[in-house]
Amino acid sequence: MDTAEISKAKLVSLTQDAEKSWDDELQQLVETLPKEQGWSISNLYLYQGFWCSALTLKPLISFQTHFQAFDSDVIVATFPKCGTTWLKALTFSTLYRDRFARDENPFLSSTPHQLVRFLEQDVYVNNPCPDLDNICVYNKPRLFSTHVPYASLPTSIKDSRCKIVYLCRNPMDMFVSLWHFAEKLRDESKELPSLDEAFDKSCRGIHAFGPFFDHVLGYWKASQENPDQILFLKYEDLKEDISCEVKQLAMFLGVPFTEDEEKQGVVEEIAKICSFEELKKLEVNNKGLDVIGIPHKDFFRKGKVGDWKNYLTPYMVERLEKLIHQKLESSGLTFRLSL
Repeated sequence: MDTAEISKAKLVSLTQDAEKSWDDELQQLVETLPKEQGWSISNLYLYQGFWCSALTLKPLISFQTHFQAFDSDVIVATFPKCGTTWLKALTFSTLYRDRFARDENPFLSSTPHQLVRFLEQDVYVNNPCPDLDNICVYNKPRLFSTHVPYASLPTSIKDSRCKIVYLCRNPMDMFVSLWHFAEKLRDESKELPSLDEAFDKSCRGIHAFGPFFDHVLGYWKASQENPDQILFLKYEDLKEDISCEVKQLAMFLGVPFTEDEEKQGVVEEIAKICSFEELKKLEVNNKGLDVIGIPHKDFFRKGKVGDWKNYLTPYMVERLEKLIHQKLESSGLTFRLSL
């Protein structure tokens, strides 16, 4: 078997094992939840107003129930395919830049997902009460990642003074990226929805951790109410002026760059080593599988703004533009569809 076949086999097996591991209480809960066929492998269940995969549901509940946040924690939050890998790399390199030599960046030997681990899709998958201090590469501050909507985060996170860095992306590029990602992971025994069918599902919010607009607006509104605790970034802004955004990130995290660091080009150095192009060509990101069986290389496709123009029909663009206007009206949030 090649890597792709191994990854799909592992995902199918993990999904089946996940459903078998549900205890009676969880099984009873699942039977009350609306259910939809996922885009690739797993069924989706509507839990607390968002769609959750069968593979993620049990660890998600463990995360919600048992996670105890520290005020010093940093949480990287995103909707899937909105620059998660990039944000993990930037946040890790900025926050911990004094912990390693400049020529020994951990990203040379570990992937962003190994260094900044998903709580509901990694940390809590095999253990409802993991030792979080031993999971993090560095402690104080601890750094984690999540796709969970703001409203469904553990109470301990929202009641603490920990910091959340959220990255969003325009919904057209998000959809195209998600479509390609689902195609790579699909079970060969199941038909992947056509582009039209997947687009319709996306517009109706039916994809893992969707609806997209609810997810984005949840963090947007929270950031407006608590700007000292939640930093809301945009993928397109990072693409346009990465240095400015990294400086903003460092200031928010409480580790601003010194004048000497700026003179020495540390900001530009972090931006470069964490760039899509640099990460994509590293050997560590081109071999092996992540904890749930996704090939590391599948997290890197194009990383461009405006790629949606190569895939979406005029009808799709019109429908999504109307949806953007409808969902974001009066929110103050806007998206750039190109640079």
